[in-house]
Amino acid sequence: MRSVTRRLMLLDTASLYFRAYYGVPDSVRAPDGTPVNAVRGLLEFIERLVRDHRPDDLVACMDADWRPHWRVELIPTYKAHRVAEAHEPGPDEEEVPDTLTPQVPVIEEVLDALGIARVGVARYEADDVIGTFTARAEGPVDIVTGDRDLYQLVDDARGVRVLYPLKGVGTLRLTDEAVLREKYGVDGRGYADLALLRGDPSDGLPGVPGIGEKTAAKLLAEFGDLAGIMAAVDDPAAKLTPAQRKRLDEARAYVSVAPEVVRVARDVPLPDVDTALPRTPRDPAALEALGDRWGLGGSLRRLLSTLAV
Repeated sequence: MRSVTRRLMLLDTASLYFRAYYGVPDSVRAPDGTPVNAVRGLLEFIERLVRDHRPDDLVACMDADWRPHWRVELIPTYKAHRVAEAHEPGPDEEEVPDTLTPQVPVIEEVLDALGIARVGVARYEADDVIGTFTARAEGPVDIVTGDRDLYQLVDDARGVRVLYPLKGVGTLRLTDEAVLREKYGVDGRGYADLALLRGDPSDGLPGVPGIGEKTAAKLLAEFGDLAGIMAAVDDPAAKLTPAQRKRLDEARAYVSVAPEVVRVARDVPLPDVDTALPRTPRDPAALEALGDRWGLGGSLRRLLSTLAV
């Protein structure tokens, strides 16, 4: 990968096309009647992101494995409720709406024909790809995601922020450390520990029973980080209630493995890709054929016009 020194935008692609799917009516269809609401919604979203934020580099980060085995080995409940069909050795098949599944290959083909870098790495989630691009970036980074897990990457000193869709794909909340402190009482570095303690039912993370978000934030403010909290459990003089001490002590097995599951990887072996925002399509003929076949019409034209500016 070439050095990225300009403004880099990283898309949590699956998170965004899920939101597009639910935010755009399924009456938006191709000429043959196939729903293309997720495809067109994602193209509209990318167009708006490029128009409003003018990134120099753009990467659509993909889930090559949405439920990596190495995470499941540590916490077997990790995303277990979202498995449609288990596969050995994996990856498992995720439960996805019937009319969304056929749209994903179309999204991938359109991104490739446009020339927008699309990166997924075997055994890793898109979050890990995003974490690694962010770690390697030398300039500011905008992470576009509907997944709060990526708040852990927010870093004002490095210019790393999250653009979080609040409603569909239309309204974004720019999330920096001030927003995190106001809403959660932690900065980006502390968010992973907060999430670990609080738990997350949507990801199958149990958390520490009896330790909710506010209590987790107070403990982190008092003891600094997860290691400091667990050291306090062994210190009779530490300011923990008997109930907190008991719950944290009983959760040692979970706390010992959860950091590796909750924290995004930052050392994924990324392929060598050109991340530059394309001004013209990489494959105009293929893009035109895709646009005609799937009835992408104005959504595609508007994106091409914005890319050309």
